[in-house]
Amino acid sequence: MEFFQKAKSVRLKSNHDKFLHADPDQECVYQDRSGSTRTVKWTVEFPEGLDNVIRLKSIYGKYLTALDDQRLFGVTGQKVVQSLPSKLDSSVEWEPIKEGSVVKLKTRYGNFLRANSGLPPWRNSVTHDIPHRHQDWILWSVDTVEVLPELPDESVSHSESVGDDDLSLSFRLTSAKFSRTQSVKSEGRLIYYHVADENGNVNDSAEGPSLQFKGHGLEELTRKLEEETGLEKIIVCSRNKFNGNLYPLRLALPPNNATMHVVVMPASSKVARELTADVLTSKWSVLKTLS
Repeated sequence: MEFFQKAKSVRLKSNHDKFLHADPDQECVYQDRSGSTRTVKWTVEFPEGLDNVIRLKSIYGKYLTALDDQRLFGVTGQKVVQSLPSKLDSSVEWEPIKEGSVVKLKTRYGNFLRANSGLPPWRNSVTHDIPHRHQDWILWSVDTVEVLPELPDESVSHSESVGDDDLSLSFRLTSAKFSRTQSVKSEGRLIYYHVADENGNVNDSAEGPSLQFKGHGLEELTRKLEEETGLEKIIVCSRNKFNGNLYPLRLALPPNNATMHVVVMPASSKVARELTADVLTSKWSVLKTLS
């Protein structure tokens, strides 16, 4: 459960390095290597009165559901879909079981969420059963997309505490005895990122994934984003607040672990080459002026 305890929403990545997606048809689920679309985001819910059990809700408001139906006739493995039952029963409940740095998600009846591989239509499908051969197909990595807000320290006096209506506001304030700065220092900074296409286009309307970054330099952040996205040789960019243009990050990261919004693009892409050329031209112009 520790992977989910502080998470408001997560991404699940299978042993095949593919993410669990909610299909836009609002019924199917599948695997795909893209981890930057909003369909990989699953909201975590904790059923009241049940320990060590979670529900996972897609961006369409449907729950990850284990059905009794076979996915393919004559093939082991039962259907996993996204659904919204009139009554939230055990079919939408999953028990996380830690296996080192990954988890298995067990249904209430002993099956496990399984990411399949092989030839179509088996490839990229997701089912639930008890595997006898491919034990690693039921292992999932958990990436936190959104973190639950921290509760105030109990030592805060009544005069410094806030009511329920002001709770959200309190997390944006700093008091003498309760400061977000302390937790930020220990947890690092929050990085929101999008992956741009060949022409530098980014779907800003969709909420991008995020990660908790505990490093300090741009080089460390670049390596971390390469690990997260599966891309090699990337350029990390930010967006100009005034004209909306992208520019590559070259300097130190903002101080005080401030939250960042960045755009990732492969260095081999057309727009990345253009941005790099613009930077070199600008530097050359400055050198000529100084000389």
